Amino acid sequence: MWNERYASEDYLFGTEPAAFLVAQSAHLPHAARVLCVADGEGRNSTWLAAQGHAVTAFDPAPNALAKARRLAEARGVTVDLREAGVESWPWEEGAVDAVVAIFIQFAPPDLRARLFAGMARTIRPGGVLLLHGYAPRQVGYGTGGPPQAENMYTLPLLHAAFPGWEVLHEADYEAEVEEGRGHSGRSALIDFVARRPA
Repeated sequence: MWNERYASEDYLFGTEPAAFLVAQSAHLPHAARVLCVADGEGRNSTWLAAQGHAVTAFDPAPNALAKARRLAEARGVTVDLREAGVESWPWEEGAVDAVVAIFIQFAPPDLRARLFAGMARTIRPGGVLLLHGYAPRQVGYGTGGPPQAENMYTLPLLHAAFPGWEVLHEADYEAEVEEGRGHSGRSALIDFVARRPA
């Protein structure tokens, strides 16, 4: 499915980083080890590498990774790109300083629970999570994301998924999003930035 979505020569979500990532990147430690989850064509991982972070990014779609490699090369940065899905990623304990997960709402609730547990485990104590996606009402907008409201986020859901974490930033809001043809128009968004307890 994802290989088909990324089959065209253009970048489905554009080549610029998500506005959320730019706005919240100050929460990342200096020269952090960052894992980008299901990063697609590399717009976010490439930008992070250009900010001086050591970035690993994975995605299950080979043609998305090929575009990510081209983008990183064009920007003169290095990203450790891996072909993997969220189900097969190892989620090693304390392996990274930060996880960046942006618009990963292909995961239904059962898979999402496992995904969140893996993300929590792989962030070192004191490290940070930058999570950004859609609220359930996004389904009515039809400007991006899947048609399943149960795949979307609410702030109470995220608080429950990361209990005891220090919330550094959270928001539930509407905004105009222009990120290629994949995300375009008025959108219902959720931001969640939190620090793993030391």
